[in-house]
Amino acid sequence: MNRTKKRIMLLVPMLHQGGFEKVCVVTARLLEPYYDVYVVIFDSKDIAYDIKGINVIDLRLGSKKGVPAKVMQVFRRCVSVRRLKNSLKIDISYSFGPTANLVNALTRRHNQVWLGIRSYMDMGNPRQIRFFSRHSDKLICCSEMIHREIEEKYKCGHAYTLHNPFDIAEVNALALQEEPELPWEDGRIIVSMGREDVVKGFWHLLKIFSEVHKKLPDTKLMIIGKGEFEEYRQLAVDLGIDDAVYFTGLKRNPYPYLKKSTLYLLTSYYEGFPNALVEAMALGIPAVATDCMTGPREILEDKYGILIPNMPPEPDMNAANISREEKTVASCLVGLLEDEKEMERYRKLSVERASMYSKEEYIQKIREWAE
Repeated sequence: MNRTKKRIMLLVPMLHQGGFEKVCVVTARLLEPYYDVYVVIFDSKDIAYDIKGINVIDLRLGSKKGVPAKVMQVFRRCVSVRRLKNSLKIDISYSFGPTANLVNALTRRHNQVWLGIRSYMDMGNPRQIRFFSRHSDKLICCSEMIHREIEEKYKCGHAYTLHNPFDIAEVNALALQEEPELPWEDGRIIVSMGREDVVKGFWHLLKIFSEVHKKLPDTKLMIIGKGEFEEYRQLAVDLGIDDAVYFTGLKRNPYPYLKKSTLYLLTSYYEGFPNALVEAMALGIPAVATDCMTGPREILEDKYGILIPNMPPEPDMNAANISREEKTVASCLVGLLEDEKEMERYRKLSVERASMYSKEEYIQKIREWAE
């Protein structure tokens, strides 16, 4: 390593499928030409991203069950990270996610500490945000709304907005690398992408689709993401749409599947800055998303896609309960899918908007802060 370069540590719990994990890997690759970069992870289990050529250090200190074990594991992580910061002479340590942020903040010494606030869910712990504000040099927020709230509510003068970076050309190239294996030969596909997590509101997605499918029988639903989705598979059966729903599981290259889709639908009730939404838009897919905290409104702006009301966060796996909101969203989708002129307008707007989140702007901001 060339010591004339500054040394940056990127700290993340794991590199399994997830938004901030992906941003960490992309950040490492973007920083490599300018800095000596080390990606430090707590556990290398289920790595979902290409880390070839990246200097990854596995602490082998994965998650534990029970409060005493968790506390002890935080202590062990702090000891290991502090040693690494000292031995590698780290200039800047940038962490992703609450658990990595805690360790980064607790090992703040002579290096600059940057903490990444990656989701509005993080804002539900005021004590933690106050601690992060006091023990960091920069709080890097993935959305402007999170940034403003931290600045106003916690009187933090070192919060900044840094939207996630996207390589539009690469996304489009990867989409052409293979032909996806789909269970259907034709039909219009509504797609959503994300791990199995209650925050994604996938029960709303299935119920909305069931109403769309009644009016437009050629439509299909595809959910791309890691998880067993057992409850959701059963809900699809109960709704009578199981033959029109495909759970792909984890895909290291999901873009060929996205590219086959007609419409992207996001039903999360919390987000940070949804990568999958922008990636779908980069492929020219019209987007419909809940106006949740946070991300979709900043991306779509009531212009580049359609915002729908945020829906209740309580899971409802009863197929007989389809809410007025879900039916209203379904009607909106049917209207859009039947209007080819409007669909084409949103295809163009999707590409236009996605191109605004360039990797060049992202790396330029980090380089300015690092000087």
